[in-house]
Amino acid sequence: MEICQLRISLILFLIIILFFNKPAKAETNQSRDIPKRPTILSNRWEEDWSVLANPQVPREPFDSLKYIPLSTTDPKTYLSLGANLRNRYEYINAINFGVPPDNKAQSYVITRMEAHADLRIANQVHIFAQLQNDLAPGKTIVFPVDKDKLDLEQAFILITEPVGTGIFRFRGGRQQMAFDLQRFVSIRDGPNVRLSFDAVWADYTINNWKFISFYSRPVQTLNVHYFDDYSTDAFTFSIFRFENKVMENLTVSFYLGHFKQDNASYATVSGNERRDILDVRFAGTGTYYDWELEAMGQIGNIANKNIRAWALGSTMGYTFANICLQPRVGLQVDLASGNQNQNSKTFGTFNPLFPNGYYFTLANYTSYANLIHIKPSLTVTPSSSWNAMFAIAAQWRQSTADAVYVEPHSPIPNTAGLPGYYTGTYFQTRINWQMTPHIQNALEIAYFKISNTIRRAGGHDSIYIGIESKFGW
Repeated sequence: MEICQLRISLILFLIIILFFNKPAKAETNQSRDIPKRPTILSNRWEEDWSVLANPQVPREPFDSLKYIPLSTTDPKTYLSLGANLRNRYEYINAINFGVPPDNKAQSYVITRMEAHADLRIANQVHIFAQLQNDLAPGKTIVFPVDKDKLDLEQAFILITEPVGTGIFRFRGGRQQMAFDLQRFVSIRDGPNVRLSFDAVWADYTINNWKFISFYSRPVQTLNVHYFDDYSTDAFTFSIFRFENKVMENLTVSFYLGHFKQDNASYATVSGNERRDILDVRFAGTGTYYDWELEAMGQIGNIANKNIRAWALGSTMGYTFANICLQPRVGLQVDLASGNQNQNSKTFGTFNPLFPNGYYFTLANYTSYANLIHIKPSLTVTPSSSWNAMFAIAAQWRQSTADAVYVEPHSPIPNTAGLPGYYTGTYFQTRINWQMTPHIQNALEIAYFKISNTIRRAGGHDSIYIGIESKFGW
């Protein structure tokens, strides 16, 4: 059944290329005055297709379904339909670096298919619904993020109202959310099944300030029957956050949060987990440079232990914009605490919450737990449609009493307590190609050379290859 659906998705992709693979026309002075078609976004509900009410906007196939006007006087009242299709071939010769029992090489295709309907009423009421079907034929070691039968990915209502000199928005229902670089709160676009939350959300924007508050229950994938994904009060996440654009090139954000998960499991302790969270982030840009710094502290308890954990992440780069290929030299540094003593009443392993698979590598070699990670990189941009990134990264454990973790925060068996801080070095290449406004392609290759710490646990060096095509309509 899955093989048949995969063939259908590949045939659809070939048809899509025939319809949508048209080169972009050169921009003229006249075309600059015509509204541009929306960019296809990760969160499809943020796209505004009311520009198609203007007959001068260039047309594409099936635009009659992208913009279905529901009012003769208000172009902002309309219905829009859309779809996404992603196919990715993956090869990895060692899940968890080959440490038993997950020590088999894997070669497979993962497919994500999504369809949505987006209803807008007068720029005040917004109703969005999205279905998903996620397949992983040929994958023998299957995790909850790999497969999901036909299910509801998002379904919410958004109300927008002016309040004073600002804008208030309320959103309730199943939805997706992400902050900043998606280190700790993400839509989880790297794996096959994206992360949704059953949540109530409110935000208020005034001048350079934005205030956000939400209560959510992360959606769990069951994948036994159709429409069986669920959330529960045993697993919740809530925050209060503010963002401020201090100046044109400097943004500050801050949030307080609470994370609750019953029956959580780590390398050295299991039990009901409660964490209070403080997160602070600064980000800035200049003519040729960019930088950001994020720090998170966590306190709480799990089982009979007190949680005291922390993490720090930073990226910085300098772009030589005036020379060929516009090279950007970058540096990424990540630190996360590990547990210092198994017999102590204090538990120090950081919980990365809801990380995105793209932040480190798609191979899931690295998790934001018990980590020291340093990654210099070079990115070249031959044209506006494609770029290539080359990186080398070294990793250590913050504490040898704790395990080596892989994404999202799964401990590798038999590594906790083994000597040796150094865990390995990986080499990464990623090439991105924006083939058309609708089609994106990517190639990622990573090779991880492990240390003796993982080798003594039964692991070996690992290689990952991923070839991806994404289409959005």
